[in-house]
Amino acid sequence: MKKQILQAAVIASIALATACGNNTNENTSTMATTDSSAMTGANDQSMQDTSAMAGTSTDMNKDQDFMMEAASGGMMEVELGKIAGTNASSSEVKMFGKQMVTDHSKANDKLKSLAAKKNITLPSSPNEKHQAHINDMKEKKGADFDKAYMSLMVDDHNEDVKKFGNEANDGGDADIKAFAAGVLPVLKKHQDMAKSINGKMK
Repeated sequence: MKKQILQAAVIASIALATACGNNTNENTSTMATTDSSAMTGANDQSMQDTSAMAGTSTDMNKDQDFMMEAASGGMMEVELGKIAGTNASSSEVKMFGKQMVTDHSKANDKLKSLAAKKNITLPSSPNEKHQAHINDMKEKKGADFDKAYMSLMVDDHNEDVKKFGNEANDGGDADIKAFAAGVLPVLKKHQDMAKSINGKMK
């Protein structure tokens, strides 16, 4: 009888130990799964944050590129307008050049103020492409200047309207987008004027 009781006690102890072991395994498995899920979630969030930062950086680079190009083009417009005042033979071309000096000087000043606010350093002189146009126009006089200048103004303002329109619609920085949108109507006016005067050139 004692033997039977002893055997029953041993069996009960083994069963209890086995049950505890299973519970421990289950708890360990649950903790591992939970930790894995938490880590996966953290990694996903980290990837999303990194992606968002990369997107913001790319947008800002595009905005800066736009400002650099706009600054260079604006300086060219002012310089060519001044040259038109002395090298052009047509009074209409001279007046157009004067309008370019006035309007683009205003736009350039606004751009400089915006750049200072954004801690962006703008170029102090036109880029190579724009400087080449300035050098070329300096060598032309009279009717030759009129034709070449107005043809350039049509092409340049077609390009400007496109670039400023793209920035106004798709730019990443709200202030830079607002600048582009504000200048765009003036550029479109210049574009129409240039096409009209250029159409009269023989």
